[in-house]
Amino acid sequence: MPLVSLDQKNSRVHFGAFEVDNKILFGFFNKLAAADRDEQLHKALYIGVLALMEDRLSSFLSRTANELGTELESLKLIFDMKKELFYRSAVKGVLAEADIADFLSEFFDRQKINDRIELTGDRAGTIRRNKTGDIVCHLAGDSGKRIAIECKFDKSIRLGDIQTKDVFTKKADTAWSQLLEAQANRDGQAGIIVFDASLVDNSILTAVQDLKFVPGIGLIAIIDSQKGDYRNLAIAYMLARDIALNAKTMELDTDVLKIIVNRLIKDARDMALVKHLIVANIDNMRQILAQVEKGILLAEFNQRYLIKFLADGTLTKEDMLAFYAGEEVKERFSLVEREIADLCS
Repeated sequence: MPLVSLDQKNSRVHFGAFEVDNKILFGFFNKLAAADRDEQLHKALYIGVLALMEDRLSSFLSRTANELGTELESLKLIFDMKKELFYRSAVKGVLAEADIADFLSEFFDRQKINDRIELTGDRAGTIRRNKTGDIVCHLAGDSGKRIAIECKFDKSIRLGDIQTKDVFTKKADTAWSQLLEAQANRDGQAGIIVFDASLVDNSILTAVQDLKFVPGIGLIAIIDSQKGDYRNLAIAYMLARDIALNAKTMELDTDVLKIIVNRLIKDARDMALVKHLIVANIDNMRQILAQVEKGILLAEFNQRYLIKFLADGTLTKEDMLAFYAGEEVKERFSLVEREIADLCS
């Protein structure tokens, strides 16, 4: 018997014998499949308890009650809570997997890629009792080719280069071991391990910097989720996709492959940087153009009232109020802003 049920007619949520009339809760559960609602409720309860333990919820609400509307208040609360919970080891893995899956889904749509995403971090794979491999991407419809992606937002993970590995030390997860394990466990033809810039060991950051291809092992990508920068993952995915789709059972000269892939990585990174600079420059130009238009509108507005003052020798109270408020300029500038947006789009 499911714990969560919905009253579609009255837009209410039922939790067993309890009934809640809340649009945010109803909207959240209404988007979920009935079979997934109980599991999401358990996660929501856990996150809510963490928030109350931090004793920040009430102070946030009291601070914003007079400033924000209900919707904006809810959005800000979600953002702050997500940022706070991101750094907690118990939940940051789940958040990382969901964010990366969302990014890849949008990336596939933009690039018109016929790949399918499957979140697999909560269940074992081909290796008994092993859950390594958080995301599996099924390539080109039913090609049977897969990319296994492991998300490791964890500073305790080292690079694990085989040249520095001591087999007699205690076993510990490394970037190399997790890449190999994810591909074996999820039957992947290629693998990617994703680290976050704010939660990665310095040895990996130094060796990888942005993106690294390790022949015979896989790709290591470092993203910056707090800034919404997933460019390195996009590059890594397209390279892994080409490798997986074109993999053949033949002897490859890995030295040549390494040279080619590293050149592809460099060129793709350079192009991504150029695009980023162009977008940033467009934003700057938009802001500069907006400031110029503001200055022109203000000059015209002030000139008109100066002419009126010189002609009449004074300004009426109504004129003074209109001059002080400047509402006319605001209205005209809102139209100009839309024109600038259309021009720069």
